[in-house]
Amino acid sequence: MDDQGSARRFQAAKDIAHEAGRAALAYFRNPDALEVISKGRQDFVSQADFAVETLIRERLRGLFPEDGFLGEEGGAVIDNEDSGGIWVVDPIDGTTNFINRVPVWCVSIAYVRQDRIEMGVIYDPNADELFAARRGHGAFCGQTRISTSTADSLTQGTVGVGYSSRMSGKTAADSIRRLLDAGGIYQRNGSGALMLAYVGAGRLLGYLEAHINSWDCLAGILLVQEAGGWTNDFLANDGLLRGNPVIAAAPRVADAVRAVAAFDVEMRCATPTDRKGP
Repeated sequence: MDDQGSARRFQAAKDIAHEAGRAALAYFRNPDALEVISKGRQDFVSQADFAVETLIRERLRGLFPEDGFLGEEGGAVIDNEDSGGIWVVDPIDGTTNFINRVPVWCVSIAYVRQDRIEMGVIYDPNADELFAARRGHGAFCGQTRISTSTADSLTQGTVGVGYSSRMSGKTAADSIRRLLDAGGIYQRNGSGALMLAYVGAGRLLGYLEAHINSWDCLAGILLVQEAGGWTNDFLANDGLLRGNPVIAAAPRVADAVRAVAAFDVEMRCATPTDRKGP
């Protein structure tokens, strides 16, 4: 894919994220009409998730019919030898917050090609913040370039900790205990994508979760990388389809964040190089 094709996809992803976020916000503001289905323990989906994913899929398919698509709510992987690229989408990351009227959720869109995350966009319509990164071109919140924290100690900020029922509660508790013992503090806001974006923007020192799905984190991982941070190699061992652990951190506290994680990750650094500027 040439630079023109990459730039065109990047602009489209930002525009579609905005449109999808506005559509989701309309559902959020009318909760009495929202139909909710349980997919499992603490795992929900609403018709808003399906409708917003359909909107994103149709917009992308109309612009880039040669690309594949993987969405959380049933979007199928479409293989095409002419492209080799696939859009990975979570229409509403933070659905539990969404259905309970907590304004902490977002739209997440990533594009993966040849086992590399090429671009990632996260839109928070409640705060009207668009986080966006394109490989080699830096990370931004709106028009402002962002970078990870310069802190060199866990005592100087907050670490995001994710949890889902797919993993043992003891694993999350052990990670939190280690973090507290190291002098750190933690938060969990219910959206892994947003917490990763906050790492990229320097609002959190790092983020860790023992298992997360690709649609929840790929956009955020690239944001952290392009903002100068460290992440494990999430796509290793079929992370795209099976999910993986994730650790992301500002560079000067990366070792400390890795040390508190009570789980194993692929430790190969996945930090992009050769940034070209905006």
